[in-house]
Amino acid sequence: MVRLNKIYTRTGDNGTTGLVTGPRRSKSDPRVEAYGAIDEANAFVGLARQHTRDITGLDAVLAVIQNDLFDLGADLATPETGEKSEHEPLRIVAAQVARLEGEIDRLNADLEPLRSFVLPAGSAASAALHVARTIARRAERQMVALAETEGEVVSREAIAYVNRLSDLLFVAARWANDKGRADVLWVPGKNR
Repeated sequence: MVRLNKIYTRTGDNGTTGLVTGPRRSKSDPRVEAYGAIDEANAFVGLARQHTRDITGLDAVLAVIQNDLFDLGADLATPETGEKSEHEPLRIVAAQVARLEGEIDRLNADLEPLRSFVLPAGSAASAALHVARTIARRAERQMVALAETEGEVVSREAIAYVNRLSDLLFVAARWANDKGRADVLWVPGKNR
């Protein structure tokens, strides 16, 4: 159980933050940047949900994703050390990735086929989902960079999750645009 009795601790006033396992890292550390981007994506999914409450079949999916994103943040904030711990660290698992794939397939089955690239526009829900998608893509880039850093480990499942998440957010954005019928399509060279 998480308990937050005091919101400010002053321990970060020196520009560091504590990881779940205890060590302190700079707030500009690549691991902190990665889980910060996941937090930002989660906040934007929450904002998108302000526009999806009446879209049957989508808001519930986003609610599950928001919880998963906290799991992913906890995963990233708990570096693998190879040491035994009294508590098993929370990690993203293959079943969470598979669930995203199932949701992508379910939503995509209702969409009009793409005839062009889609602009991040249309309904308010779609636009917010596109912003969440771009933040998830940035988080993915940061997670990959972290995984490529000597001494740092990011699980394959965590990277796969955020990769599928951005795919799901793209499909969800189209689904929120009247199942693709209200997509705003890119017209190459239109304004030359």
